[in-house]
Amino acid sequence: MDIKYVGSGTRYSRAVIYNHVAYLAGNVAKEPGPTAGEQARMILSQIDETLALCGTDKSKLLTATIVFTDMRDFDAVNEAWDAWVVPGHLPTRTPIEAKLLTPRHLVAMQVTAAV
Repeated sequence: MDIKYVGSGTRYSRAVIYNHVAYLAGNVAKEPGPTAGEQARMILSQIDETLALCGTDKSKLLTATIVFTDMRDFDAVNEAWDAWVVPGHLPTRTPIEAKLLTPRHLVAMQVTAAV
């Protein structure tokens, strides 16, 4: 089986497709807004773009990991997430609290989807 690299740069690819599964790199907001909810909406839009490049969409999500710098942002991120996901096509999901790229980044997300 072939491996397809999508959006490759010097250090990583935006996604790798293997065996009809798209493995997306983790995403932080390109222009971090002041709130975790705003950042989550930006990240979800970025994920939509990458899924489209892979020939798939959010209705085919398999799993997601969401990293919070502060779990107190859980509800704000869930509001953006709940508005974005496709009802009846919910992936597994793991929330984690950890430091991120910069202090301005409040949330990061990584997903895997069927192609």
